[in-house]
Amino acid sequence: MLRTILFNCLLILLGVTAGFAQEKQLFYVGTFTSEGAEGINYCGLNTKTGDIDLLTTFKGIDNPSFLRLGPEKKFLYTVSRTTPEVEPSGGYVVAYQLDKKGGLHFLNKQAANGSGPCHIDVSPDRKFVAIATYGGGTTSIYPVNEDGSLKKALTVVKNTGKSVHPNQTQPHAHSIKFSTKEPSIFSADLGTDQLNIFHFEDGNLGRYEQEFVKLPAGSGPRHFVFHPNENVIYVINELNSSISAIRKTGEKWSVFQNISTLPKDFNGVSYCADIHFSKDGQYLYGSNRGHNSIAVFKVKADQELTFLGTVPVEGDWPRNFGITPDGKWMLVANQRSHNITVFRLDVETGMPKFSGKQIRLPAPVCIEFL
Repeated sequence: MLRTILFNCLLILLGVTAGFAQEKQLFYVGTFTSEGAEGINYCGLNTKTGDIDLLTTFKGIDNPSFLRLGPEKKFLYTVSRTTPEVEPSGGYVVAYQLDKKGGLHFLNKQAANGSGPCHIDVSPDRKFVAIATYGGGTTSIYPVNEDGSLKKALTVVKNTGKSVHPNQTQPHAHSIKFSTKEPSIFSADLGTDQLNIFHFEDGNLGRYEQEFVKLPAGSGPRHFVFHPNENVIYVINELNSSISAIRKTGEKWSVFQNISTLPKDFNGVSYCADIHFSKDGQYLYGSNRGHNSIAVFKVKADQELTFLGTVPVEGDWPRNFGITPDGKWMLVANQRSHNITVFRLDVETGMPKFSGKQIRLPAPVCIEFL
């Protein structure tokens, strides 16, 4: 009898422990150490209450401003902005291995081949890492070794051109992503108002017959997302606070909609930053720095967007935000107010609702869910 009671107590204890584990959504936070942060933060979100705990901070890296996990969640890659005195090219791309508890173990780093490295992606087969540099206007491809470490860049492309805005006197490659449907890579260049298209094969970048999609003059394309069918791309434009929708018809990509991320009565200064879909693909979100809000759009059946409104981020300068894998929560990284704010996502309306929960962290600028 006693043995049975003890066994049942053990089962209950194990069940409670498992429940706690399921309630915790782990994530990494990229930061600007030049603004007071100490490195990459490792946090846990309680998916029942919305509370965030800082678990640990991985130090010893300068400005890990954008992070990307490999498809198998075994390796983490980040760009690192440094001074020319530390690295003449202006920065690094850095590789870490994850242990079973989410700890990061440094593998190696390679030169970024351009100043101000700002964005990174990992190929679906995890064999390559690609980065974009804002100051250098370059895109680079790095082969990945079996142990997750990086080889030197196999291909480096330097963009050319400029546009009409004072911030567009030279190229500024601001994001880069691998296609999962075809052998191609896309890269948004804020300085030239272009979404560049590269043919990608065996680690080499070559131009497609259509080398780029031209966006409105002075728009400043920053980040972008693929529609689930990957025949439509939504680009968020930093300089004119808009989203451009681009459709592929046959072999040709072209813009079919430009829509503002700001209310019509707003007359202040604002710059867009990040863009993400809801889990079900029915809603699209973009962050406004200055207006300090999340813009919410309904994605119609024809892939056009309808503006639903904006929600205050309860902070200043929302550089990046992320939606949890279960689609129920949005975390917003507010760079200047040094906090991450927590929102519940209404599945019926798509609107984020502030939970009242936040965590204070120095200069958070990227969220990557484990």
